[in-house]
Amino acid sequence: MANFAKANSVEEWLDQRLAIRTIRRVMSTEYWIPKNVNFLWAMGMILMVTFKLLLVSGIFLLMYYQPNVDTAFDSVNYTIMQDVAYGWLWRHVHAVGASVVFLIIYIHMFTGIYYGSYKKGRELIWISGMILFITFSGLAFSGYMLPWGQMSYWAGMVITNLFSAGSLELHGIVEWVRGDYVPGQAFLDRFFMQHVLLLPLGVLGAIGLHFAALRLPHVNNQDGEEINFEEEAAKYKAGKKKESKVMAFGNDFLSKDIFVLSVFLIFFFYLVFWHYGFALDPVNLDPADGLKTPAHIYPEWYFLWSYEILRPFPKDPGLIAFAFSQVILLLLPFLDRSPNVAPANRRGPFAIWFWVFLVDMIVLTAMGKLPPEGIFNTIGLVAAIVFILLWVALPFITKLEKRL
Repeated sequence: MANFAKANSVEEWLDQRLAIRTIRRVMSTEYWIPKNVNFLWAMGMILMVTFKLLLVSGIFLLMYYQPNVDTAFDSVNYTIMQDVAYGWLWRHVHAVGASVVFLIIYIHMFTGIYYGSYKKGRELIWISGMILFITFSGLAFSGYMLPWGQMSYWAGMVITNLFSAGSLELHGIVEWVRGDYVPGQAFLDRFFMQHVLLLPLGVLGAIGLHFAALRLPHVNNQDGEEINFEEEAAKYKAGKKKESKVMAFGNDFLSKDIFVLSVFLIFFFYLVFWHYGFALDPVNLDPADGLKTPAHIYPEWYFLWSYEILRPFPKDPGLIAFAFSQVILLLLPFLDRSPNVAPANRRGPFAIWFWVFLVDMIVLTAMGKLPPEGIFNTIGLVAAIVFILLWVALPFITKLEKRL
C-alpha cells in the first residue's frame, strides 16, 4: 500500500501522503455505528459466516461427489451419507446452510425495507445487496441440480423451459442452456461448473461490492435519526461514550455482532443435528427418472414466492409477471419517492404497504408448495395480482407521504 513511485515534486508527495491516509482510514476499524441499532443489524455478519460454512462444507463434499448422471445420485446418498466418515454431517451442514442463508437474506432484506436503508445516498447498498441475492439464487439453484434426484431433474426441466420465452418458442436457447434436448450429462456438467467455480466467485465479488458500498454513507438506525457522526465520534474519543450516539465498529459493535452470531450458531447446529430433514426434499431422495414425472413439481422454499407469481397466469402473462417480480425489487430506491428516511411505522400509508407486502410474500410462498388446484389456485392468483399492484402503487403512495 505504501510502495508509491518516488515523487517528482512536493505537490506529488502531498497527494501520495493524502492517498495513503485515505486508504488507511477506510481500511481501519475506526468505523462508526449508531448506538441505537438492534440485533437485526447483525444479519450481515451472520450471512458472511453462513457463506463460509457453505464454502467449507462444499469443499469437503466436492472431494467425494461425482458429476456424472450415472453416479451422482449414489455418490451423494450412499458414498457421502454412508461410506465416508462424517460425510452425513457435511451434507447436513451444506443443506441446512443453503436454506438458512435465504431465511437470513429475507430477514435482512425486509429489515432494509422497513427502516429505509436504501434511501438518501444508500441506493448502491441496496442494489449491491440485490445483486448478491440474485447471485446467491443462481448458486442455490445450480447446487440443487447436483444430487440428480427426481426433483432436481424435473425442477431443472421446468426452470430451463422459461428460456423458450413463452409463445416465442425459442427452444434453441433452451437446448443451448441444457446442452441437449433434455437435462443430461452436459446439463449436469454446466451446473456443476457454475456451482463450484463461476457463481462462488460472483458471490465473493458481490460481497466485496456490498461491503464497499457500506463505506460510502453512514449506516442508518432504527429510529431514522439524523446523526452528526463527526461530532458524536469526537465525544466517543474524548471518553464520553455514554453521551455519544455512536460506537466504534471494533470492538463495541463487533461484540454485539458476535453475541447474535453465537445465538444463531446454536440454532443452526440444532437444525443440523436434529431437524435437517426440512432441507432435504423426500422426492429428491429418489434417483432422477426422465420417464416418470412427479405428481407436483416445485422449487425449494426460498423460490416458491416467485414460482407462484409465474404459475397462476397463462404462459405469456405468467412469464411477464415472473420477469416483473425478478426486476422490481432492484428498483425499490427509485420507486420510493418519499424524502423521509424513517422506520415504516412512522411513514403512514407506507407502513400498511410494507405489512401487506410481507403477508403477501408469505401467502405466495405457502401457495407455491401446494398443488395448483381449486381454492389454492385462486388464492395464488389473487396473491400474485396483489404483488404486482403493490409495486405499481408504491410510487404514488410514497409521493403523497408527508415530510416528517
